[in-house]
Amino acid sequence: MPPWSTPETAWLVAGVAGYLASAGAAWRGEFSRSFDHRVVLAPLAIGAALLCMAVLERWLRLGHGPFLSLYELLLSNLLTLGLLYALAYWRVPQVRPGAVVVLPILLLLAVWTLSLSPDATRLPPTYDNPWLWIHVSMGKIFLAACLIATGNAGILLGRAWRRRSQADAQLPALDAVAWRFMALAFVFDSLMLLAGAAWARDAWGRFWDWDPLETWAFVTWLILGTVLHLRITWDLRPWIGWLLIVAVFVLAVLTFFGVPFVSVAAHKGVM
Repeated sequence: MPPWSTPETAWLVAGVAGYLASAGAAWRGEFSRSFDHRVVLAPLAIGAALLCMAVLERWLRLGHGPFLSLYELLLSNLLTLGLLYALAYWRVPQVRPGAVVVLPILLLLAVWTLSLSPDATRLPPTYDNPWLWIHVSMGKIFLAACLIATGNAGILLGRAWRRRSQADAQLPALDAVAWRFMALAFVFDSLMLLAGAAWARDAWGRFWDWDPLETWAFVTWLILGTVLHLRITWDLRPWIGWLLIVAVFVLAVLTFFGVPFVSVAAHKGVM
């Protein structure tokens, strides 16, 4: 199916345009002394609302949520990542500098989405389960928390590289918030795995099978927990900690959008 042939495409393109406008405003603000953060938040929120319409359009047309194909996963995560980042941007001022990192990441995901074929999918009977909704919800919050932390880590790495870190009064607050969101990510990653195990028990008669997706999801959880442990118990250099945050996010993205579609896992897609 051509990528521009579905009813939700217009909503998708309009939502991506909102994200693009928000990213442009964030980068302008990076070089401006006086800056109103609402010029970033407004198009971001509008873009998320338009993407919500795209998801609803597809949902109503196909009769199931966007859980299966890579196109559907990217589409739904564009919505949830943008929406959750908008909420954090609004309520937590310390995440706002990271917009120059977060929004380009969302635009890369958007380009990837637009490059894929939006073929119709059918929901398998094993996906008709309430644990699936909990599993998916926890996974999306986990990935959003990692993204927010990565935004802060990215801006901190950039400032350190430009040798601004020693004189930057924002650094301790940005660092602390980044690690708080990583701790939040660990909580929701744990809940995602528990809900996924409960869903697997209902769907396939076993809690865990060590298929590639389950294995890499566990590896991601293990590495995230190890990074948090190192942060608490070792005197890590700040830049090493920030690099580890970015590494966890990259691993999570590969697990979400890569492993399910190159493996023989019973539950392709789903996050």
